[in-house]
Amino acid sequence: MVEETNTEPKIMPRGVIPERAASGRNMIAVASGKGGVGKTWFSITLSQALAGYKQRVLLFDGDLGLANVDIQLGLMVEHDLGDVISGEKTLNQVITHSDKGRFDVIAGRSGSAGLSSMPIGRLQILGEDLNLVSTNYDKVILDMGAGVEKPIRILSSLAQKIIVLCTDEPTSLTDAYAYIKIMTMQYPKQEIFIVVNQANTEREGQRTYDTLSKACKTFLHIDPPLLGIIRRDARIRDAIRNQLPLISRYPTSEAAEDVIKIARRLLRML
Repeated sequence: MVEETNTEPKIMPRGVIPERAASGRNMIAVASGKGGVGKTWFSITLSQALAGYKQRVLLFDGDLGLANVDIQLGLMVEHDLGDVISGEKTLNQVITHSDKGRFDVIAGRSGSAGLSSMPIGRLQILGEDLNLVSTNYDKVILDMGAGVEKPIRILSSLAQKIIVLCTDEPTSLTDAYAYIKIMTMQYPKQEIFIVVNQANTEREGQRTYDTLSKACKTFLHIDPPLLGIIRRDARIRDAIRNQLPLISRYPTSEAAEDVIKIARRLLRML
């Protein structure tokens, strides 16, 4: 389990990009294995929390089938990732700034199958372009689609750190384990962390993590650390309904505090 310390996080000055950014070390993939666990909401809230620490953040919506980062943020985007896949635009040309979240966004396109059907060669080129764009940012959050299909695995592998989001639902745990298993086998150098979402209490969240951790230790011989537990919070739904980031609308809510704590732990790792 990730230990909390009293040391303040080492914050990079805004606009100062570490040299290691080009190797993907400033990229953090958020995956789940299963949909409906709050992955996009978490990616948005984590991006805003990191921006609050004066980090220059880019949020990449890699879930084309159910892309909704722009919807949750109330963004009216003129161009999105679909335009990049079709060859009409470059990644730099589809970046949109979210004033509400204080970070940049590359929006996906709902209902598009472009990413899943993209040839591997073009997908790798997209990854190289994203790696290049990432040098302009302190942190790049990759909001991955649910599942373990090859495009998701390839894009996830760009990030040195992968956060697997899960809940206490049996299918969520099973699919999270499947994702961890496949990524560990194919990309053993990736650092995988667990975040438990929608926990009624921290104690219940710890039990959920322990269940997943036990399976990983028993069958995969690895033990992904617990990065944080996010408590169930009714104000999340209200924030999404009003197309506002949670930290903006309810900065002292339990879920907001939990994600801010996760952001602080991530910064201490660098």
